[in-house]
Amino acid sequence: MTAPENIIFGPVPSRRLGKSLGVNNIPAKSCSYSCKYCQLGLTNSMEINRKPFYLPGEIAALVRKKLLSLSNQDYPDYISIVPDGEPTLDKNLGELIQRLSVFGLPVAVFTNSSLLSDEKVRQDLVKADFVSLKVDAVRELSWRKINRPHKDLSLKDILQGIRNFTDVFHGILATETMMLRYLNDSFDELDGVAAFVREIGPETAYIAVPTRPPAVGSTKAADESSVMLAYHIFQKHGINTELLTGYEGNAFASGGNFQEDMLSITAVHPLRCDAVNLLMRKSKASEEELHGLVEKGLLIKVYFNHNEYYLPKFLRE
Repeated sequence: MTAPENIIFGPVPSRRLGKSLGVNNIPAKSCSYSCKYCQLGLTNSMEINRKPFYLPGEIAALVRKKLLSLSNQDYPDYISIVPDGEPTLDKNLGELIQRLSVFGLPVAVFTNSSLLSDEKVRQDLVKADFVSLKVDAVRELSWRKINRPHKDLSLKDILQGIRNFTDVFHGILATETMMLRYLNDSFDELDGVAAFVREIGPETAYIAVPTRPPAVGSTKAADESSVMLAYHIFQKHGINTELLTGYEGNAFASGGNFQEDMLSITAVHPLRCDAVNLLMRKSKASEEELHGLVEKGLLIKVYFNHNEYYLPKFLRE
C-alpha cells in the first residue's frame, strides 16, 4: 500500500512531548478495540492479527521531506506514532521506529496495550524512546464495557503483557486512563487501576476525560469530583499523576499572568485554595480574576477531603 503524504501531520503542540510530528501508520480505522469514547468513531475493521500496511521506507521518506520543510522555530521535539487505529497492528513497527530514529529525534508510540501479550510486539515497541500505554480498567466487565475489545482478546493476558514489556523497556513510560461516568469512576475501580499502574512504575500516569464527541453518543465523561478522587487515589499509591482535561496551554508556564497560569497549571494538577492564593499574590492578581474564570465556566471549585480545589470545568456533550 502506497503511503499518502497526509499520514504525516503537524507538528502539533503536546503537553507530554512539546512539539510532536505525527505519523499515522495505520489506515482508518483498523483497531483491536472499539472504545466507547474514541474521537475517531466506531472501528470498522476489528483486528488482532498483525500485518504490513505502509512501507517503513516510504513513511521515513515522507518524514524526512516534512522535517526539511520546517523552520527551526517549528522543528519538533518528538516524532510520534499515533495513528487512526492501533499502531502495534503494523507488522513493520520495529523497522519503522528504527528508520525514524535516524533523524536524531526521540520516537514516541501511543498504544492501547492490547497486543502486548505478543512477544514480537514487545520486541518492536521496546525500540521506542517514549511509550504511552492505555490502562482504562483492570476489571473484566469494565474493560469490556469501555474498550469493547476484539472477541479473542484476554484482559489477563494483556495485563501480563504490560508487565512483561515494562520489565524490559528502558525508555520513558507513561500510562493513560480515560475516565467515564458510571463505568470506571468508583473508588474500587480507580484503586484497582492505581495499584496496577504503581506495579508497572510509569514516569507519569495521565488521567483523562473525553473532550471531543465520542464514538457512542451516550458516553459521558466522569465529573470533576470523580477526577479529583482518581487524582488523590493515584497520588496515595505514590504515582506521579497529571491530568489531561482538554486545555492545550503551556503547562506550568509562569509569566506573571494569573489567569493563564491558572488555566495551564490546573489542566495538569488540581490546585488547592492555599496554592491558588499564593499564586495570586505572586501575580498581584485579585480574587475578581479568579471568580471571573469560574463565572466563564473555565474553572470549577471542588470540595475534597475537607479542602477546596480548582480544576478545569470539563466539556459536556
